[in-house]
Amino acid sequence: MSNKGTGIFKYLRGDKGIWTIMIILSCISIAAVYSSTGRLAYLKQGGDTTYYMFKHLGILMVAWGIMYLVHRVRYTYFSRFSLLMILPALGLLAVTLTMATVNDAARWIKLGPLSFQPSELAKLVILVFLARQLTKYQPVIKERQTLLRLLWAPLLGAALIFPENLSTSLLLLVSCFVMMIVGGVALRYIWSMLGAGVLFVGLFVTILLAVPAENLPGRLPTWKARVERFFGGEGEEAYQVTQSKIAIAGGGVFGKGPGNSTQRNFLPHPYSDYIYSSIVEEYGMLAGVGVMLLYLWFLMRGIRIARRCKGSFGSYMVLGITFMLTLQAFINMGVAVDLLPVTGQPLPFLSMGGTSLFFTACGIGIILSVSADVEQKEMEEKSQQEK
Repeated sequence: MSNKGTGIFKYLRGDKGIWTIMIILSCISIAAVYSSTGRLAYLKQGGDTTYYMFKHLGILMVAWGIMYLVHRVRYTYFSRFSLLMILPALGLLAVTLTMATVNDAARWIKLGPLSFQPSELAKLVILVFLARQLTKYQPVIKERQTLLRLLWAPLLGAALIFPENLSTSLLLLVSCFVMMIVGGVALRYIWSMLGAGVLFVGLFVTILLAVPAENLPGRLPTWKARVERFFGGEGEEAYQVTQSKIAIAGGGVFGKGPGNSTQRNFLPHPYSDYIYSSIVEEYGMLAGVGVMLLYLWFLMRGIRIARRCKGSFGSYMVLGITFMLTLQAFINMGVAVDLLPVTGQPLPFLSMGGTSLFFTACGIGIILSVSADVEQKEMEEKSQQEK
């Protein structure tokens, strides 16, 4: 069935709203990264302020290529792919824990000059695999044995991510939890899981605060510092959030104008973790609200695709990926305005990066693949009705 769009949309299948959101976010990202990497360019590139912009532009082009290729694949193939990839993805997470640390965390695997974060691959594979399991076991979804078949991959994946990236681990679990609620898992199990989760977090935070930092292994001292800062402490994390709030307050309603940021010289990672603060400082609170609305629009379009999809697998998969990316965006913005402890989560399709951006593009490509299939079937049904 031919695409009836005009202009660039003649070559793009699937939901035009999501394509539009990605175009807008990409344009904002290029401008924000160019402005916020000035200090980094002087420190590492001899003052070549265009270096990181062109580098980011190249990464974005690759991400768009991934998104385009993935959206051309029929979405049902992703079910088989997740079945093949679930054990390798979990294995890579286990291998990551043995690797050398980067920025005090073992999150990367290096392959020669290249490196990537297995947690980004694992998040996507686990969500798709869970959608497959929810569909496969739908006739017995209320039974206890089914719960174990649904939980083993998310729990194992989260456990392997947890030692080096607490926020990603929790993000994955919450997204899977939402998928299981929508998938019809018995409410008694839902409440039991919710209670167990709250109890675990409460005990974990209590023990974390009670044990001296010098006696804590791995990343636990960092998590302790972030929790203490969030509840009124001081330190490096307090400095980061203070600079972020200064940037946001300095932007006012209309901002200081493109390239006029001052806090980019003080903000840690103004091109990734705190890119939202940089955007608000230069373009104002109206731009900040606009970015939030873009992610809410993305959530709305994803839910609409999930509701229109007649196959359970496509619906669950779209819902899980859409919710995860939207939640990740709001976590990043929540950290910037000091509503949440510092997490290090990038802003999807806005922050400068490689692995995260590539797998975000892959996830969006999957959503667009489902959307394209929905539109094609609706057009075929309409055509049959007109005959």
